[in-house]
Amino acid sequence: MMEYAGEIPGLLVALAVGLIIGFERGWQTQNEHGGAGSRRDADNDNDDAMAAMGIRTFALLGLLGGVAARLTGATSVWVLAAVLLGVAAMLVVGYLQTVRTTGDIGATTEVAALLTCALGAMAVLDMQLEAVIAAVGVAVLLGFKREIHGALQSLSRHELTASLQLLVIMLVVLPLLPNEAMGPWDSLNPRVIGWLVLLVAGIGFVGYFAVRILGDQVGLTLTAFLGGLTSSTALTLSFSRMSATDTRRQALLGAGIALACGTMAPRVLAEVAIVNRDLLMPLLPGMILLGIIPLVAMAVVLWRFKGGEVEHQPAMSNPLELKSALLITAALAVVFVMSNAAQEWFGDRGIYALAVLSGIADVDAITVALANQANDGLSDTVAARGILLASLTNTLVKAAIVLFVGGWSLARWASSILVLAVAAGATGWIWI
Repeated sequence: MMEYAGEIPGLLVALAVGLIIGFERGWQTQNEHGGAGSRRDADNDNDDAMAAMGIRTFALLGLLGGVAARLTGATSVWVLAAVLLGVAAMLVVGYLQTVRTTGDIGATTEVAALLTCALGAMAVLDMQLEAVIAAVGVAVLLGFKREIHGALQSLSRHELTASLQLLVIMLVVLPLLPNEAMGPWDSLNPRVIGWLVLLVAGIGFVGYFAVRILGDQVGLTLTAFLGGLTSSTALTLSFSRMSATDTRRQALLGAGIALACGTMAPRVLAEVAIVNRDLLMPLLPGMILLGIIPLVAMAVVLWRFKGGEVEHQPAMSNPLELKSALLITAALAVVFVMSNAAQEWFGDRGIYALAVLSGIADVDAITVALANQANDGLSDTVAARGILLASLTNTLVKAAIVLFVGGWSLARWASSILVLAVAAGATGWIWI
């Protein structure tokens, strides 16, 4: 008796798995037939029964999978296979009958039912946690049907292809890349570069879709922050051009540009935390000052001028388009080689010079490159100072862009805030 008592938790989990998925399917059925609690004609009293039957059927399917798995352990491995095949045959017959009757060719419920039986078997085969997590995932996936379909319909073709490229990079390209040092000074590790490309592009990817989804339905503050996650340069140019036709809001637009540039600080810290956590503490004071001053300035400007809705969404480039991903890869490869060459030829000063040059165009490549090289022997102090230098340089470049594109009237707001932030962030050099 005690020998079989150990199987009871597994069978209970198998039953719970069926109930989790069954509750979602039952609610869906009830909702499609008039909603919970609605009073209907006698001829339609069957609707609530259909919802209950859905819950019970899925619970029994989960338990059936668990029992089949238990019998498989006690008798033959073919028992579970026979049960799954029998359930599949039953579902196919029911599906064909539904298609003939209603013309509905969707097979979501049938697939969920077969999966429920398989998850019930997993629960008994010492994979209880995996079974519950999968059941919850299935229920969520089924429950968010409208939202998923709505998101797919709102995607443009290039956004869809970019999302597929993310999956290709994660699941196909990265596992195939060799994990060994090669090239001049053994600077290039394809696997490491692949992960860093995914990191940099992934942060921008999240920011792009945040702006894409929220768009002009949010205030200037959130738009500036999210725009800074994907491309502070793009947002700087967009707001600078906008100020030419919207002179009444130049203070708001200038503060928004400063905030977008200040968003670079938490982005850099996030990249460093993922690649090399040891550099996080040395960089914190300088990067916090670099990011906090634009945030405070934005708060003051909003309080003084009240309001600040964005009339249109700034143009953002999707960082996971093939061209963008290739550019990030090339930039990382060049920075890896050049940083090793600079260290070899000119010592620490060479790293600092490269950081300044890299920061003129982009701060992400030099950040992840130096953080990674600090894992391989580069001094933490040199790496941290190089990252800070690149960040300060990049911020000054944005201040110059505002002056040349937006003019002095915008620069006196945005550029003055950015220069003040650079001056404060430069004190972090002493801490490092």
